[in-house]
Amino acid sequence: MTVPKTGRPGGIRATAPRRSGWRTQAPVVAVVALGGGTGAAARYAASLWWPTQSGGFPWTTFGANVVGCAVIGVFMVVITEVRPAHRLVRPFFGTGVLGGFTTFSTYAVDTRYLFADGQVRTGLAYLAATPLAALTSVWLAAWAARRLLKRRQS
Repeated sequence: MTVPKTGRPGGIRATAPRRSGWRTQAPVVAVVALGGGTGAAARYAASLWWPTQSGGFPWTTFGANVVGCAVIGVFMVVITEVRPAHRLVRPFFGTGVLGGFTTFSTYAVDTRYLFADGQVRTGLAYLAATPLAALTSVWLAAWAARRLLKRRQS
């Protein structure tokens, strides 16, 4: 018996193309949109509760970014190292809710306004502090979550 000719080296047949159409992506798009709206609404509510004064340090946006990054650190440890989650949990909560809650676009706009208002020192401090604090918070939160998990397992 001979291997059927396929035109490929070694007579290897190509696998059928995987369908990744709208049907498989629609639920993901829907949960990201739902989560994004939820996260953005929460951030907007925070900005109404703690408004930033013109020319002042944007503490609310800064806090939302730092807290959101800390939560994503814990969340990723939980769903990757503790317990696998349903395939829509990560897009809903990680990409949607936390992506909508954290706001690096507003960070950029706030920075621009600070510079435009002549608040160069505040703008530079905000420009440097936000990514530094956000990266530190995600790292510390993930580290703390792993440490707590090890403690619970022993």
